[in-house]
This record gives sequence, C-alpha cells and structure tokens, in this order.
Amino acid sequence: MAKEEPAKPKRRIVKKAETVREKVEKSAKVNAKPKNQGIVRLTFYYIFWPFRFVGRGIKKVGRFFVPKYFKASWAELKQVTWPTGREAWKLTLAVIIFAIIFGAVITVVDIGLDKLFKKVILD
Repeated sequence: MAKEEPAKPKRRIVKKAETVREKVEKSAKVNAKPKNQGIVRLTFYYIFWPFRFVGRGIKKVGRFFVPKYFKASWAELKQVTWPTGREAWKLTLAVIIFAIIFGAVITVVDIGLDKLFKKVILD
C-alpha cells in the first residue's frame, strides 16, 4: 500500500506592510487641497516679485550682524509650549487667590505682633 502524501497548502500572496514613506505619501494625497490662486494673491506676487532678492540679502546680512544671544533666545522661544487661554485664566486666578490669602495672613500676623509689642513695651 503506497503512502499518500498530504496535500500541499496553496501558496498565498502576502501583501507587504506599508512603509512609513508610503503612508505619508498616501496621507499627503488625501489631505492635499487644491491650490487656490486668488486675484489678491497673484497681485501681491507680481508686485513684490522684484523685491525677492532684497529679502534674501537682508537674511544673509542678518546672519552676521545679529548677536548669538538673540538667535539662541529665538530658538528657545520656538520650543516653548504656551498654555491655552483657559489654562492661562486658571493659573492667573490661582495666583490672585494665593496673593489674597497670603496678604490676609501677613495682615493678621502684623496686627497681632503690633498689639503684642505695644502691650509689652508701652505697659
């Protein structure tokens, strides 16, 4: 009796996983907005087009004359995460409440010490 070989499973074509680059390109195509060249934009483009070299020259000159301190400060400011308007109001309110409570405590201590010293020294 001859042994039957088990049937070989059919080979399936497996799709390769999308690379990061492919995902980015795909999302860029989906999110791409059509370029709207309005009359105002075109007008400004043609008015200021001759001055594009002036801006480039100022940028190059600025690299030499702006102190490193300002460049470093600007780089640091770019990294700051600013609070939202709601967070800013919450923090401002917290500071105001703390200032009022601290002022009240200082006032009470000042009045208490004033009365104590007047009793001890003047009596």
